[in-house]
Amino acid sequence: MAKKEYRDKVIIKRRMLAVFCILLLLFFGLVGRLSYLTIVKSPQYKSIAENQWTSDVKIEARRGKILDRNGHELAVSANVYRVDLDMNTLRKTQEKKKLTDEDIAIKLSGPLSMEKEDVLKILHKKLPGGLPIGSATLKRRIEKEEADKVRDLKIRGVIVSPDTRRYYPNNNFLAHVLGHTRSDGEGLTGVELKYNKYLAGIPGVKIAETDNKSQELPYTISEYTRPVPGKNVVLTIDDMIQHFAEKAAEQALKDNKAKAVTIVAMNPKNGEILAMANKPDYNPNSPWVEGKSFNELQKNWRNRAVSDIFEPGSIFKVITATAAMEEKVIDEDTYQITCNGGTPIGKRIIHCWKRTGHGTEAFVDILKNSCNVGFMDLGKRLGAEKLNKYIKKFGFGQKTGIDLPGEASGIIKKTENISETDLATISFGQTNTLTGIQYITALNVIANGGTWVRPHVMKEIIHYDEENHKIVDEEFQNYGKRQVADKEVMDRLRGYLEKVVSEGGGSKAYVEGYNIAGKTGTAQKVMNGRYAQGKYIASFGGMAPADDPKVTLFISIDEPDPSNYYAGQIATPVAKQVFTDIFNYMALKDGDENVLLKNVVVPEVRGTKKSEALKILKESKLNYQIDDKGEYIVDMTPKPGYSVEEGRKIVLYSGTSSNYNKEVVVPSLKGYSKEKAVELLKGLGIEAKVIGNGVVTEQSISAGQRVNRNTTKIVLKLQEIGD
Repeated sequence: MAKKEYRDKVIIKRRMLAVFCILLLLFFGLVGRLSYLTIVKSPQYKSIAENQWTSDVKIEARRGKILDRNGHELAVSANVYRVDLDMNTLRKTQEKKKLTDEDIAIKLSGPLSMEKEDVLKILHKKLPGGLPIGSATLKRRIEKEEADKVRDLKIRGVIVSPDTRRYYPNNNFLAHVLGHTRSDGEGLTGVELKYNKYLAGIPGVKIAETDNKSQELPYTISEYTRPVPGKNVVLTIDDMIQHFAEKAAEQALKDNKAKAVTIVAMNPKNGEILAMANKPDYNPNSPWVEGKSFNELQKNWRNRAVSDIFEPGSIFKVITATAAMEEKVIDEDTYQITCNGGTPIGKRIIHCWKRTGHGTEAFVDILKNSCNVGFMDLGKRLGAEKLNKYIKKFGFGQKTGIDLPGEASGIIKKTENISETDLATISFGQTNTLTGIQYITALNVIANGGTWVRPHVMKEIIHYDEENHKIVDEEFQNYGKRQVADKEVMDRLRGYLEKVVSEGGGSKAYVEGYNIAGKTGTAQKVMNGRYAQGKYIASFGGMAPADDPKVTLFISIDEPDPSNYYAGQIATPVAKQVFTDIFNYMALKDGDENVLLKNVVVPEVRGTKKSEALKILKESKLNYQIDDKGEYIVDMTPKPGYSVEEGRKIVLYSGTSSNYNKEVVVPSLKGYSKEKAVELLKGLGIEAKVIGNGVVTEQSISAGQRVNRNTTKIVLKLQEIGD
């Protein structure tokens, strides 16, 4: 009996121990589970819970402005509206009014011009865990009319609130520099992309607690984070100089039936870009052109001044000249070479652009005449290693670091791979490739006395405090300055380049009263590894005033009409137009009353009726003073043929008959084409005999001499101007 009782007690103890162990395991399991839920899964469940009892709406920050250096607005954010969905409230509304997702989609798609299926996709969105989302954005940047239509639907859970939309008030103006934004407001190209982090600002958010009907509770404090507006980016661009560049580029594109035109103007002392125009361009207000593929759109958006590489042709000769002068491989005062139209290199002859040759030339002459033979000689004297040293010192073959996206590096042949033929062609601008921004940055070295300075479009980043005081957050500092050439050498080279414009191949860029230094270049385009027949790039790089340049200019005309493609004939007149506009503007800006005006040849109006004479003078942008003696113009001062400034007053004398004084003045015809010279002389009643081809370089009767109409013949000597 005792034995049985003892056994029962042991069994009970064992059972109790087993139960205790089971309970202990259950306890630890429960604790572990609770720990997992409260610690590991806490963020997930907290998020789900918050989605159930809170309503949150993201409040977009106002994007900063883009301004020119004078504070003029180039890109702004206009007030528009957005439609967001508070999904918790919307679901309650659907439940209460017995509306399906299909019903909601139909109601919203009409006013918002959306497809019903697109609205349904947003309504059916899920969280990563598969649960319904708490909020969603239906459509942004809608106009007031659309917003009012959505409000009129009176659907609880559909929230209409203020939004901003990027707007470019000048449409295509400066398009490739400014760039544009995506549909969500983020920068996609240009300055909008490069400085997006400053322009974008910081979004705000409003989080409110809701009851079981998803209505905001009046006695709880909603969490509200105010959006921080984006900062303003002030550019180095001067909108007036940009206007001059855009106007000239558009005209050059049309006049030359070209594929594209690029114009860049800079301050050579600090690397500030004053203007950068590419034609054709696009409108950043509507960059997504219907019917065009994304690749085609990207071509439209591409900033050719920084992204396109090309063989520079003779504009590169300034680098070869610098290297020869710096390395003292020639004596500038005694150097002479004879150009017979070509130089034998190996088993071939590399020709000068002028096949008949330039004859005996001094150093300044090979620059004035852009003689390939002369520069091949300089290249040979330098050798590949020394020439490449200066090519790299001037920044070719590497990005300038300009603060615009999409910059190309160009291709420079390695020294060890340069053959005798390569050395010859590189010296006058073939074989290697570069970008427009690389070239004008190198030109700045010559203009400022030997210092390489990084080009840039950002001047400063600013914002205004609550009292409207300007706060400068950041100024451009990354100049990357380095001395690459001797100042005295650069001063002398500018003197030679000034003669290129006043006497040589760049003469059509000459502006009376201003010393402009520059170089032209005409390069045959390389396509599919070969020089393409009839396809050229005509370029000009210049600076003014030559003794102390305040502005540099680069002009590129891509694939002009092959019947007239030399840079000396088509790029230089564009440069003259832009330089003239800039000189006038700078003089006005600095308060100088002696503003440079374009010269006009006084037209012949004698023998015509008053009304016709006044019309002709007005078309020539000339003023007049006239008496009331008769119906016909019988004399005038100054005489036809004189060159005067726009706006000059011409004194007209009238009479009763169409007979008039036959005396005219011979105009200066230097730089005129054959057609324009003959047309001008014909209007003055002077017969012309033309010798040669190209542009007028000499005239048998000097400008300013008085002669009689219909009794005088003038001989014009023409010369081809190539590079």
